[in-house]
Amino acid sequence: MNPSFTDEERQFQQQAREFLTAEFPADIRHKVEQRIPLEKDDYVRWQKILFRKGWVAPNWPVEYGGTGWTAVQKYIFAEEMARIGAPEPVAFGVKMVGPVIFTYGNEEQKQRFLPDILESNVWWCQGYSEPNAGSDLASLKTTAVRDGDHYIVNGTKTWNTLGQHADWIFCLVRTDSRVKKQEGISFLLIDMKTPGIRLSPIYLIDGTPEVNEVHFDNVRVPVANRIGEENQGWTYAKVLLTHERTNIAGVPRSKVRLEKLCALAARTPDGQGGVLLDEPVFRNRLAEAQIQCLALEYAELRALAAVSVGKAPGPESSILKIVGSELAQSIDTLYMEMAALQSLPYVPEQFAVDFGGEVIGQDAAAATALTYFNNRKASIYGGSNEIQKNIICKAVLGL
Repeated sequence: MNPSFTDEERQFQQQAREFLTAEFPADIRHKVEQRIPLEKDDYVRWQKILFRKGWVAPNWPVEYGGTGWTAVQKYIFAEEMARIGAPEPVAFGVKMVGPVIFTYGNEEQKQRFLPDILESNVWWCQGYSEPNAGSDLASLKTTAVRDGDHYIVNGTKTWNTLGQHADWIFCLVRTDSRVKKQEGISFLLIDMKTPGIRLSPIYLIDGTPEVNEVHFDNVRVPVANRIGEENQGWTYAKVLLTHERTNIAGVPRSKVRLEKLCALAARTPDGQGGVLLDEPVFRNRLAEAQIQCLALEYAELRALAAVSVGKAPGPESSILKIVGSELAQSIDTLYMEMAALQSLPYVPEQFAVDFGGEVIGQDAAAATALTYFNNRKASIYGGSNEIQKNIICKAVLGL
């Protein structure tokens, strides 16, 4: 998409590009380009740079530290971030729990938590899914029993991303088991250093513990750490999930990946004396992905426009989540087909792919396969795509 920017918007685009070019640390950029996993310190250092500029939370209200940007400015900034390969701020604080706190939290909670989220002084993680409560999240069993000024929390959360780095976790807990399951849930903020919390790492196919199980054994949590009213947590959780699903769409990143894919396909041999871009089936599938990305971009801009006037993303976030995750997976598949047999084994020290004379990273083939496998989960987290279709049927079609 090439929207017609105003002079003011073009000036902002140039400002954003100059800032990112000058301030994005060279060592972090090198890691991104070489597909080297970023460490916690890399994320925090970059987020603090954005914070000092005042650009770490574009979607927050100005009174809480947001930018006051228009939907087009947010679009431009996301495009420039993707173009340079700069990582988005870790979503759990800025994009997920932060909006819940400034929307439903009391003034004391806002003063206590929001500044540290903005400045990346505190790393947050999410406590939603459980071993027997994933897509049917409302069936969660982790309990929080009132004991004076505290809750006593017991249970297990799973698929907890990057919890090994976290200082705090936001959790859905059951505070009333006698009512309809959605009506007995509360939203708690829990210090990860509280006695009784234990993490069990879950190792992925690449050997990294990206996700964890978090076990709560008689964990005492102050009632003051509850967001909003008791048993109203499901309402707050749904707002958080709409923000998460909108973020999953990832249009700017998909656009950059498609541009690189086209460039590589134009010089990757097809094994028959031509290049892969001339192969009709591959070219048609690539064109289909580009068309889908363009349509998704328009939809995301509409969602951004709604957020910019103070509205939470509605059921359109489910559409963005479905199409965005499936598009990312389609792009992964095209990269895998380009790498062909060299992408199948995972022996990172042995394999590398030469795309028309350009070797990407030390183990580009392995990285291609790992990206493919890792992104299989994109159509599950944030609420599976099947659940999103149910939401769309109910909220949009009235079925």
